[in-house]
Amino acid sequence: MILRVLNLVVIGALIMAAAYVYRIKYDSTVQAERLAKIRGEVRRERDTIAALRAEWGELESPSRIEALAKRYLHLKPVAPTQFDKIDALPERPPQLVKPDSRDPIGEVIENLEEPPPAMTGSIWPPAPAPSVVPSPAPAGGAPMAAPPAANAANATNTGMPAAKSGRLDR
Repeated sequence: MILRVLNLVVIGALIMAAAYVYRIKYDSTVQAERLAKIRGEVRRERDTIAALRAEWGELESPSRIEALAKRYLHLKPVAPTQFDKIDALPERPPQLVKPDSRDPIGEVIENLEEPPPAMTGSIWPPAPAPSVVPSPAPAGGAPMAAPPAANAANATNTGMPAAKSGRLDR
């Protein structure tokens, strides 16, 4: 009885091993087909690259470009009279800035090195005390008092320039 069970176990193990080998063989066949397909694609791409390089070489050949230039550009050859002697060239370029005036680029550079102003724009300087200005009397006869300031911020911000950001706008 033990012998029959052992035989069945061995037969089962052989069947499982055969199935595993078959699976490995099937996977390797699939991988080989995939590899052949990729190699074919690489071969086609290399052929395409070779054809494009040949076409590029033909398109950029100097004789072809010269023929196209003669056909479409209608250029005239350079005559020897178009060249001038070096002695005829001006000695120096014309001066755009007068010799006795200051250099405008130098002035810009000098102004960049100035220290920044003491006020950064983030804190308002103290405002002068508001003055009471008498307003003209209305037609009804009773003088009107000046309207009270809504708050201290309105009184200090009146007439002040807008705060600047920390960047330099030039």
